[in-house]
Amino acid sequence: MRTSRWARAGTRPALLVILTLAALPAPPPASWAPAGARVAEPAGGDGATPAVGRAWPVGVRPRVLRGWEPPATVYGRGHRGVDLAAAPGAPVRAVAAGRVSFAGRVAGRGVVSVELAGTGDPPLRTTYEPVRVSVTEGEEVTAGEVIGTVEARGSHCAAPCVHWGLLRAGTYLNPLTLLPPWLLRAGPSRLLPVLGVPAPP
Repeated sequence: MRTSRWARAGTRPALLVILTLAALPAPPPASWAPAGARVAEPAGGDGATPAVGRAWPVGVRPRVLRGWEPPATVYGRGHRGVDLAAAPGAPVRAVAAGRVSFAGRVAGRGVVSVELAGTGDPPLRTTYEPVRVSVTEGEEVTAGEVIGTVEARGSHCAAPCVHWGLLRAGTYLNPLTLLPPWLLRAGPSRLLPVLGVPAPP
């Protein structure tokens, strides 16, 4: 039985779509972090941090100077957050919508904490320091809203940075797990070919 020319022509676009999709890279896992960051899964945490983040705290895709290093014990050594490279005076943004639970100074550093909306009971809470605070306690903020600017002093990094933390109650979690793959993914976007549409004359 001979296959019609139209049937053969119809299989070519479908095959092209399948091959194109197969060639695209898979999205990175939730625990992925930019080069240089060391990330581990939360020890004793809820293991199900929702990816509610809609913006990086600083910049578009800042360099991670130091990754999250969970301590072996509650009072053990580690790094309870991530350090993001940021120039003094750069805007610091809320990664997700929520309510400011603290805005003030701790040990000489400006600190902002935001309880994230819709993240359970107790809610997830992000922290940012050192920040020249521009919000007040109890204020509602949206994802990407400026909550302050990077302070020139008070950073524990060798270079200017923002320390970004994440907690649920008293348990520290990896803040990078708040960001969905499209915010973490490096490289340019890829466009799929448009099939079945005639080329313009």
